[in-house]
Amino acid sequence: MSGSNTSAPEVIRVKRVSKRFTIRKDSSLKERVVTLGRAGRRHRQDFWGLSDVSLGINAGMTIGLIGHNGSGKSTLLKVLGGIIQPTEGTVEQRGRVAALLELGAGFHPDLTGRENVFLNGSVLGLSNEEIEEQFAAIHEFSGVGEFINTQVKFYSSGMYVRLAFAIAVHTDPDILLVDEVLAVGDEQFQEKCLAKIRDFQAEGRTIIIVSHALDQISSLCDRVIVMDKGKLVYDGIPVTAIERFRELLVENAVGQARPDQVSRALEIRSIEILDRNGAPLEKVRAGDEITLQVDVEMLRPIERWAIGFSVDSALGQIALASNTDLLDITLEPLRASRTVTITFTTDGLNPGRYSVNANASGISEPTSHGLMNGAEFEILGQARSVGPVATSVRIT
Repeated sequence: MSGSNTSAPEVIRVKRVSKRFTIRKDSSLKERVVTLGRAGRRHRQDFWGLSDVSLGINAGMTIGLIGHNGSGKSTLLKVLGGIIQPTEGTVEQRGRVAALLELGAGFHPDLTGRENVFLNGSVLGLSNEEIEEQFAAIHEFSGVGEFINTQVKFYSSGMYVRLAFAIAVHTDPDILLVDEVLAVGDEQFQEKCLAKIRDFQAEGRTIIIVSHALDQISSLCDRVIVMDKGKLVYDGIPVTAIERFRELLVENAVGQARPDQVSRALEIRSIEILDRNGAPLEKVRAGDEITLQVDVEMLRPIERWAIGFSVDSALGQIALASNTDLLDITLEPLRASRTVTITFTTDGLNPGRYSVNANASGISEPTSHGLMNGAEFEILGQARSVGPVATSVRIT
């Protein structure tokens, strides 16, 4: 993580930016002809992707943008990069901007990889001579090999990302915008990209990253912005931002299922954490045994079904997961509501806060229901390593 540099000059300034999109309900040309004029207004709906967003970004900072799907983080990144213009407000930039947005954005499918390198470079303001100087480095970094002379419409998603990232980082940008595209590449290339991002941080460049990988956001960013329904709801240090994001995910109601997860055959109503004596449990020590009581409500009988659970760290990483299928357990037909008991030990888990999720699904018929963040517990103690897994570490 680069050091916070609030004394450096601002390279991006956003003032009261809002972005409106128009959603049409008449999907065909024929319907649009029929609904021309005033009647057509009833078939249009305005959607505000961004609402009154203001922020300033200083040179040399690494900023993370997080939020649930549809929260406005990608829209904000496009506005920052000048890809789309705001409906209201202003965006000011200083320096050359390189943007890695949607997969294949800026590539012409009928051009070869080589031709797209020159096309993208010229769009970013480089001359042909400058692109020629960087071409060998771009080609080597991308790892596409002989496919550099193949039309990119035949590229895999991973090849797209590798070439796009190679172009972006070799065009000497002052500001690098990255939108989730690194999730497409393989693990080796992701490591290569992260190493390049750290080089950029050391050189004092400004980086803005959109990602659902909270551990990556936590390790790379000086500052994290949380978006929700088009609004900026938090702007500050990564740890607090991630906590705020997780609060939004559970909508301040731990143990309450989301409406879109409800099914008609069965529902998980609650998850309760108990100690070995059956008493409610909130805090444990590493190695202690935990019992989960999962309350399953039968809405209609189901012959064959399964249940599973997972334990997530505070950063959203899966620390532990299992289900009746993995354990080779066959449940009795669900004829009435019942409680399922799950017992596990906390051996191997680092100290910290954890949340518990559960999911029940039908085998004899397609039905399911999940309860996310149904309960929480804390493992006491001092962590000796990073991540949810605790193990013995010696350095000599």
